[in-house]
Amino acid sequence: MAATLTFTPVRELAGLIENKSVSPVELTRSCLDRLERLGGHYNAVATVTADRALRLARATESEIAAGRSRGLLHGIPWGAKDLLATSGGIPTTWGAAPFKDQQFCHDATVVTRLEESGAPLAAKLAMIELAGGMGYTHPNASLTGPPKNPWDTGRWTGGSSSGSGAAVAAGLAPFAIGSETWGSILQPSASCGLAGLRPTYGRVSRHGAMALCWTLDKLGPICLTADDCGIVLEAISGPDPLDPSTHPERFIYDPQSQPGRRYRIGVLKGILDNADDAIKGNFEAAIANLKDVADVEEMEFPEFPYVEVTSTILMVEAASAFEDFVAEGGPQNLSSPGYHHARGPYARPAVLATDYIKALRLRGVMARQVDDVMARYDVLAAPTSMNTATSIDQEFRGRSMTSTGPGDLMGAIGNGCGLPSISVPNGFDNDGLPTGIQFMGRAYDENVCIAIAREFQAGTDWHTRHPGEPTEPTG
Repeated sequence: MAATLTFTPVRELAGLIENKSVSPVELTRSCLDRLERLGGHYNAVATVTADRALRLARATESEIAAGRSRGLLHGIPWGAKDLLATSGGIPTTWGAAPFKDQQFCHDATVVTRLEESGAPLAAKLAMIELAGGMGYTHPNASLTGPPKNPWDTGRWTGGSSSGSGAAVAAGLAPFAIGSETWGSILQPSASCGLAGLRPTYGRVSRHGAMALCWTLDKLGPICLTADDCGIVLEAISGPDPLDPSTHPERFIYDPQSQPGRRYRIGVLKGILDNADDAIKGNFEAAIANLKDVADVEEMEFPEFPYVEVTSTILMVEAASAFEDFVAEGGPQNLSSPGYHHARGPYARPAVLATDYIKALRLRGVMARQVDDVMARYDVLAAPTSMNTATSIDQEFRGRSMTSTGPGDLMGAIGNGCGLPSISVPNGFDNDGLPTGIQFMGRAYDENVCIAIAREFQAGTDWHTRHPGEPTEPTG
């Protein structure tokens, strides 16, 4: 991608295409060039989909020349986490060696909707094998190797959507689609200095996406700005008869959304207790920045086994999703050394069916209880992660499938209740690694979350800072 286009947000790219300063084919070719040259350097790419991307780019260029536009994404290339099915002989590896040649004859609904918006699919992006479904504590649990953080290639990008984070942070694609069951959109977004949006459960169809946990999985955008997240979410949202869990109404992004009053932001008591110093300092500075437009109040949730409820559901559904794979001895062919075979969720003590049902019933109580508290606020604010990017060659600090971590209350509540949250960059640590702040709202309140994130980005420039080009040989 030409230097002047790299790290250009979607709305700006759309303007350049509209006034014919850049063509869809030119933009797509330059994106493909960066993916080919730099994708391997960052372990960010599973498959470059050049032929498919250029076919759509040429079609969109002809449409634009004829005065027809499909919207803001018309002609803008993107990357898909490699758990989204793609037709046409393009592999969908799920990040795992046993599925490296897997192909589907259909496209995931998200892929279809973005291409119907005129956005060419430029690449399938690397991911943690099976989205972490076998349990993992090491970044190398990936068919393509551990995705490297463009801010420091000795660090990891974090989460199973780690390739999506690396690709957008390195300027290989203007935006990407990731998935989250517990942290895998928000974490790489924070670690890579990006905006990432976890939508409300059911907001986006999961048809054609690998299932990890049927009642927790969500698909969402990883972008350069909060505004971009809103644009992409509108394109991929809406009901889908192929996914009965989808909400009956499409999300309509309102870039002018404001409450007509000061925002009300809640901050969970003790949320910084286990945070690194840089995380604490940057979060406190971000909250101070927001006090011009928001009233901020410390708050608490009633005592409840939030983490235990969500982690029980996750463990049981993940074990069920991969039951046949495990029975056939599949874990022994995965990439992470020796971890999966002995410690995956299937190797944990058995969870009684009654305990799973109890967790599902308690989740209903939890959702009502959480909503009662959150009704007093527009959003809750918290650090997206309690530490910056971890080393790429060591076990990481934080949650794995077999250790959810009692401190991740925001993750347990947000994912257990299916609530939307957006992470945006809010500074750096002393090593030059990004930190993030998240804004979590009530169900279907994505416009509110995005509006507060936009307010924050309007008063800061963290989202305009990007890593430099690689100085070492690429491969």
